[in-house]
Order: sequence, then C-alpha cells, then structure tokens
Amino acid sequence: MESKKPPRSALVDDYVVPGDVILDLADMTNQTIKLGAGLRQDCDTIQVTSAGRLRLSKPNKYWVENSQKRYIPSVEDTVLGIVVDTKPDNFLVDIKGPNLAFLPVLSFEGGTRRNIPKFEIGTLIYARVVKANSIMNPELTCMDATGKAAEFGQLKSGYTFEISTGLARMLLSSPTCPLLEALGKKLSFEIAVGLNGRVWVNAPSPSNVILVSEAIKKSESFNRIQQRSMVEKLLAKLA
Repeated sequence: MESKKPPRSALVDDYVVPGDVILDLADMTNQTIKLGAGLRQDCDTIQVTSAGRLRLSKPNKYWVENSQKRYIPSVEDTVLGIVVDTKPDNFLVDIKGPNLAFLPVLSFEGGTRRNIPKFEIGTLIYARVVKANSIMNPELTCMDATGKAAEFGQLKSGYTFEISTGLARMLLSSPTCPLLEALGKKLSFEIAVGLNGRVWVNAPSPSNVILVSEAIKKSESFNRIQQRSMVEKLLAKLA
C-alpha cells in the first residue's frame, strides 16, 4: 500500500507543553509518521509529554527538543568524550552520562596490540556508542559500521563547549540544520557535534571559531527563521 505524505503540524518550531495535540490522526489515512522524544499517541491524537520546541525532520519524524543537560547513552549515538584514565585494554571516557564509558584499545581502524593509540588524560575523542544499557558502562568505538575510521578519533586543537542535548540533536538533524547551513555558506570551519551535548569547532581563523560557537550557543531558543536572521547579523559584524 502506498504511503502518502502526512500533513505538517502547525506547531512545528513552536514551544509546546504536555497535553498539546500536534496532530489529529483521524484526519489522516494510509499515512505514516515517526514519534521521537516527548511525544505519544493517545487514541487518534499525537500529544506532547514534555515541554520544549516541536521539531520535524524529513521524511516525517516529530520530536520535542528540550534543554535537557543530562545525557543517557543510546546505541549508535555519536558522542564527544574526554579520556579520564587509561587501562591495559580500555580507555575510560567521560561522555556526560551516568557512568564512564569504555573505549577498547583495539576499537580503531586497523587496531592491533602493536599500534595502540597513546592518549593522554584530557584527550578529546569523537566516537560511536556500540553498547548501552542501564546496568553496564557504555562501550564506544572509533570506527563506523564498516570498520573504517571515517570521522571518528582524536580531535586536536579547536574549541570545545557544551550545549543541551536537544540543541545537539537539532544540529545533527537531516536535512542540514539551517544554522550550520547558513554559517557554512560564508565561513570555513570544521565541526563535530556529540549527542551528549558537546561541540568541537575548529577554523583557520580564531574569529570564525568564536562566531560559529556564539551562534550555536545563542540558537537554543530560536526557530529556523530566527537562526538564519541571527547568522546574517553576526556575519555583518564580522565584515
């Protein structure tokens, strides 16, 4: 059966509170939507269960983005971790979760006992969560699903700061977040965003690092149109 594109909720990018109805399923036939954090189905309606901004990503996933600082690890999350200790078989990594994460010394592309990376305490790592549950420490890897390093590994230089988990998810949304899209059209910079609420930014110019970082921090309470407007104003000051 062919799936039709569901109607867009009128509340997208607006602030919503528990009990708000974002969609009436009675008006929809043969249409599929996906629900993320902060939403639940109640009979023929989709209702809000936690306060925040309603977000929509293509093709049809809704979730509520809030300012939660606490991070709960989930398999396949990409995170920015800080090495806090080294063991013979693992690095212990702070990912802002309830427990430290393990990063096995062989969880790197081509990893063998002869080429174990030497990370000092405080090293910043971009990694992927491969194991996570409520009773065990999470496990990380610095490889993608095909065993390649891809973008994972140590992040050098640059500037690291923290944001809410909701904002981190918005920055990683697909299609490209309007804020990062607008910045990328005018500035040269590198960025790594962890779903655990850490961001790393690097650029040839210190002024670019500052501008990108400040734009991200200020965007917490802005909708997409406001984000673009803010970027334009910041770029005008830089010119």
